Amino acid sequence: MAPPHWDDVYASRAADQVSWFQRSPVVSLELVAAAGVSPPEPVIDVGAGASSLVDELLARGHRDVTLLDIAASAFVPTRARLGANAEQVHFVVADVTTWKPDRTYALWHDRAVFHFQVTAEGRAAYRAALAAALAPGGHAIVATFALDGPERCSGLPVQRYSAETLAAELAAGEEDGDGALLRLVESRHEAHRTPGGSVQSFVYVLLARR
Repeated sequence: MAPPHWDDVYASRAADQVSWFQRSPVVSLELVAAAGVSPPEPVIDVGAGASSLVDELLARGHRDVTLLDIAASAFVPTRARLGANAEQVHFVVADVTTWKPDRTYALWHDRAVFHFQVTAEGRAAYRAALAAALAPGGHAIVATFALDGPERCSGLPVQRYSAETLAAELAAGEEDGDGALLRLVESRHEAHRTPGGSVQSFVYVLLARR
């Protein structure tokens, strides 16, 4: 998952032609509402790319939104689309597995980044970033390919999950005297239709941090 790979992806395809493109991130928005995150609270979208989630959050009054992506080119269409509203957004170019957050967030959102962590080391590094960035009482929304989803994406292998295995993997190693710091609140399934017309099976989990 070297940065040149993802820069090449965004440079060679229009934002609405990548397989993960959604005109409206319906499931994500439903889970944001379920998390009860209020507009003043800080939100981070990990692997945001050119997703329209930020547009929807701004339209709902959120004014502390951070977008993180490994590829700087991913933000070019986002900035153009948002226009003057882009000034309200924090853009961070970083690999989440090596990123050191300098603040915490009430909500962590990730659609289709965690499933690229196919090694134990990568998953542990991701969990460390999540643990450092998520405020006590905060929520995390993480979506990956489901067990019946694709085995590869953008030429790279992925790790597929059920809701139970995804929640367990994200909570692994993060415990205190009362058990796991992250607990599963709810899960969703999504049959995502790509711009090319194929259907990809996703699983979403909403987790709460004590």
